[in-house]
Amino acid sequence: MNPKMIWANLPVADLKRTTTFYTDLGFTPNGAPNEQLTSFIVGGNKFIIHFFLKEVLQSNMNIEIADAHAAAEIMFTLSAESKTEVDDWAAVVTKAGGELLSQPEAFGKGYYGFAFADPDGHRFNVFYM
Repeated sequence: MNPKMIWANLPVADLKRTTTFYTDLGFTPNGAPNEQLTSFIVGGNKFIIHFFLKEVLQSNMNIEIADAHAAAEIMFTLSAESKTEVDDWAAVVTKAGGELLSQPEAFGKGYYGFAFADPDGHRFNVFYM
């Protein structure tokens, strides 16, 4: 098997809130939002994250969707080019309504970063190495 692409499908409660949050972070829209989903292109490799209304995703998959506020389903990592950029990300995430799960700090050998959750609990970290 050799997939041509990989993307993520995540559940959300409020498409408008999600669209605003990721637009405020500077993510590139992947087409216009509709009544079921909003979508963004992330990074130089053009990774796509679709954010579906939870009830739409759940009914299409016919399985229970986990509560991302209660448990981490996955953590996406966003790269930064400097410690200053990491700090800038933390400020933008906070201003956009995200929750900092950790403050920017040095860890390991040569790493600097922090973790955050979007308004639906989906987790990301931003780090420079």
